[in-house]
Amino acid sequence: MAAPTRPFRFGVQASAMPGGTGGTDGRSWRQLARRVEDLGFATLTVADHLDDQLAVVPAIQAAADATSSLRVGALVLCNDYRHPVVLAKEVATLDLLSGGRLEVGVGAGWMTTDYEQAGIALDRPGLRIERLAEALDVLEGLWGEGPCSVDGVHYRVSGLDGLPKPVQRPHPPLLLGGGGRRMLTLAGARADIVGLNVSLAKGVIDADAGPDGSAERTDEKVAWVREGAGDRFADIELQVRVHLVLPTDDRAGTAEAFGAVFGLDGEQAQETPHALVGSTEEMVDDLLARRDRWGISYIGIGVEALDAIAPVVSRLAGT
Repeated sequence: MAAPTRPFRFGVQASAMPGGTGGTDGRSWRQLARRVEDLGFATLTVADHLDDQLAVVPAIQAAADATSSLRVGALVLCNDYRHPVVLAKEVATLDLLSGGRLEVGVGAGWMTTDYEQAGIALDRPGLRIERLAEALDVLEGLWGEGPCSVDGVHYRVSGLDGLPKPVQRPHPPLLLGGGGRRMLTLAGARADIVGLNVSLAKGVIDADAGPDGSAERTDEKVAWVREGAGDRFADIELQVRVHLVLPTDDRAGTAEAFGAVFGLDGEQAQETPHALVGSTEEMVDDLLARRDRWGISYIGIGVEALDAIAPVVSRLAGT
């Protein structure tokens, strides 16, 4: 079953001001949220790490309060830091207070330093994903109508009615992302939005991640999402994080240069969905081609690329 052609939308990941620290002041943060909205971006999201950045829940709420139509969310909340009963209440409250503008990303955790520095046990990936799947049962149960009971291996909930309920029904759009088969098949089975990531199995993003972001690997990842989704694949929105946005008149030369750093040849560097390089027209053409090939319509960038991609957003958002 082919994925429908969805309109493009764009999101900004900003856990602090560009070039700043997690100590960003409230005025600057609100100004950033309004600027993101004014430029035509659909979402502003915050990462969930324990280093120098803003805490997710208050940052999301502040951004929502500063804007009127911008959707806000987490990309993504780490399941290992939060009991899903607590998270369900926080998410529902955020959705209520934002007027139904929340999108919630939840993940199994991956960044080694978060675990090491906080003294949290970093279990093997399969166990973390198994725990996440069970947490989703708790979240969806508490967001649903009436009391929730889950008798699982990792979580046990008995007759708890999650209140308040989220505004968006049956719940805010759920994003799950990953780079491996097990996580992406789970995402296909459970998520409304699936993020196609480079592999994070090492716990860091380094040069070895480059080949995993190739076009051929992306073909394989979309196939895993299809495998998990079955008949519901057409209902899923596919998202990708573009890590490099490089406006240039020398597309080939620039792609060759950054590709060499990440273990890609020039052609592979131009084709990876995790980078955009060239003129505005070339970037637009690349995104159209990627939507045709994979169905990717939701494009995420880091806040540092806000100005570089703004002309592309102006051209493609909503089309």
